[in-house]
Amino acid sequence: MKKTKCSAFVRGLSMASAILLSGCKAGVLDPKGPVGHDERTLIITAVLLMLVVVIPVIVMTLVFAWKYRASNKKAEYKPNWAHSTKIEVIVWTVPCIIILILGTLTWITTHSLDPFKPLETADSQKPITIEVVALDWKWLFIYPEQHIATVNQVAFPENVPVRFKVTSDTVMNSFFIPQLGSQIYAMAGMQTEVNLLAHETGTFDGMSAHFSGDGFSHMNFKALSQTPSQFNEWINKVKQAHRELDQDSYDALAKPSEQNPVAYYSSVKPDLFKSIVMNYMNTNSDMASEEMQSDSGVTDVR
Repeated sequence: MKKTKCSAFVRGLSMASAILLSGCKAGVLDPKGPVGHDERTLIITAVLLMLVVVIPVIVMTLVFAWKYRASNKKAEYKPNWAHSTKIEVIVWTVPCIIILILGTLTWITTHSLDPFKPLETADSQKPITIEVVALDWKWLFIYPEQHIATVNQVAFPENVPVRFKVTSDTVMNSFFIPQLGSQIYAMAGMQTEVNLLAHETGTFDGMSAHFSGDGFSHMNFKALSQTPSQFNEWINKVKQAHRELDQDSYDALAKPSEQNPVAYYSSVKPDLFKSIVMNYMNTNSDMASEEMQSDSGVTDVR
């Protein structure tokens, strides 16, 4: 009877788990770009290495608890046991080796997956630059070369490196497209950067990965990876919006609001991104101005 109840419980638990997990998205485990692939490999490698310690510990805990239970009169009893050189060697050597391997992986990938590191392609494509501004509670994307801007939607051509220059005009936030790779913090008065690339077309979820207030849970956007022709059509579509992002319209946009729809701006105030960053800095500082100078290139997709 007990066995039947136990089997029913296990089946029920399995079904419940399957139902719950069916609603989950793979995210970082379903990468669509080289950075995402390398990060997935790193995650899986690190987890497998740690399981070398975790699994034996769990198994031995269960085995020892069963073997040395109070009702087992055949269990060997050694009240004066205190030391085993063999056990000491194993429990120290194995974790030390794992830590050494993990440390080496961390050192290598910290440099190879540096978000500021430009990405290279086989055909030496120049990157497209997109300026990202975190607002309450929405994302503003500025295309400095195309002179357009969007809210809660960003598009770029497939197999072309994308250089995201990121800042915030509010509290600290985090810019993250899980299927493409690294997240990067967005901070007021600072410009950070993350270089990503999508090796196939598709629509990917983007999000804020850092709590930033009441509207945080709805601070999402869509990232569109498109063919070159689709990207050019999208650019033309935005330019037909006939809406200007000048200082007044930006000030209105920057006011706190939640669940904002996608919006297009056919023109943008020159150096808007720079002015947002400099607003939190000493405008008389030559050093601050020099830090904002960029040598970024933009791909002409035809």
